[in-house]
Amino acid sequence: MRKITSLAALISFLVLVLNSVALYIAPQGRVANWTDWRFWGLTKTEGANQHIIIGILFLLAIFLHIYYNWKPLVAYLKNKLKQVTIFTRAFSISLILVIICTVGAYMEIQPFSWVLLFSESIKESAARNYGDPPYGHAEHSSLEDFTERVGLDLQESRNRLQNAGILVQDDQQSLLEIATQHNITPQQLYLLMKPEDNPETGKIFPDEPEKGFGNRRLTEICSEYGLSLPHVLEQMAGSSIIAVPDQTIRQIAEQNQINTHEVFLSIRKAAVGDE
Repeated sequence: MRKITSLAALISFLVLVLNSVALYIAPQGRVANWTDWRFWGLTKTEGANQHIIIGILFLLAIFLHIYYNWKPLVAYLKNKLKQVTIFTRAFSISLILVIICTVGAYMEIQPFSWVLLFSESIKESAARNYGDPPYGHAEHSSLEDFTERVGLDLQESRNRLQNAGILVQDDQQSLLEIATQHNITPQQLYLLMKPEDNPETGKIFPDEPEKGFGNRRLTEICSEYGLSLPHVLEQMAGSSIIAVPDQTIRQIAEQNQINTHEVFLSIRKAAVGDE
């Protein structure tokens, strides 16, 4: 039983390491579910479920490991006089390490904040690469509700899907159900329903900054929304905002000692004038 306990703890620990890496780099749930993101063949939800179950197994194995190795563990708490003392040097150092990591993560101080920010930057990068859904958990909306919320005509959307070989039996089916039945992602389903963007104007500029807007470069934003970079720079200069095309929105804001929303409003003013 000792061998089984130790080996179960070791194997479950290795699985937890792999799952932890997957969850560390996984996009936000809205992006992962919308694009059917996978790591080692598992979706984010499947990976999270596995992480929970294997985590419970690991805890049970550790409890049994402590039970079977109680005497050696107690020996670690004994001083030179063979007396049990909780705050031995080894225990105190271990406790301090745990406290530092716990408080550091809670207060988001260096170097712990760097670890968290690095994970966030990976997730935001994934959101830019894969694309955001029109709204949170859009894949769970019925086709009827979804088309209404994003401003698409239901019948036209059904016709476009039919032309693409996708037959919808019930308007109350969710996008996820329809996509799964045809082995595509909810995002691909949406793109099939959506009229093609005018290449001369690009996407419609949003009314409010999208998530991760501050980390994007000005050139990327102009390219995505079909904006004239010189016109945007001229508009920003008129608002006393000095910018370099390759700078991120956050860098532009910091350089001009303003917040990112003010930069957004200046770009939007140029975008509305271009529409």
